[in-house]
Amino acid sequence: MQSKSHWDNIYTTKDSTQVSWFQQHPELSLQFIKQTGVAKTGQIIDVGGGASTLVDDLLDDGYHNVTVLDISKAALEVASRRLGSRGDFVTWLEADITKANLPSQFFDLWHDRAVFHFLTNPEDRANYVETVQRSVKRGGHVIVATFALDGPLRCSGLDIVRYSPDSLHDEFGDSFELVDTTSELHHTPFGTEQKFIYCYCRKG
Repeated sequence: MQSKSHWDNIYTTKDSTQVSWFQQHPELSLQFIKQTGVAKTGQIIDVGGGASTLVDDLLDDGYHNVTVLDISKAALEVASRRLGSRGDFVTWLEADITKANLPSQFFDLWHDRAVFHFLTNPEDRANYVETVQRSVKRGGHVIVATFALDGPLRCSGLDIVRYSPDSLHDEFGDSFELVDTTSELHHTPFGTEQKFIYCYCRKG
């Protein structure tokens, strides 16, 4: 995983609405979350959520137990300030997901848009999947979005790994049932395009 200082620098030198991955409303993520049928009281974690507006929309939709994890304290502070007093209802975790010690069998839903593809080291990917296995409840939901095979080769000055739905599912293994996939053509704030794939799996 890339260094905390790299991501803190991004969020202290750029407006959070001007990074390439910014979405005013993460529509596909919200669609998948609603598709899971997870209860409004379910435990949801947004991995690499940082300054993302997903937490805003989840609170607006009535979800009560949202955790946002990010390696960058600066990114988390952007979201916390934006939410104001509503941020008191969110659990903010500053952590590297490849090393995070999350509670066992705790989360009903795991969401990650654009973290996993930064894990170029196979050991980091294995640690990530082990954390998902340990912290998501049996029958829980896992939604992961990465750059597609015809997506960018780099992002934020860093190398990434591109995936198809099958190759992304292979990283997680047969204990995760692949329920649904889709693709997204993301338009960045500065007019370029990025191709993503989304995978929704259910943990066995």
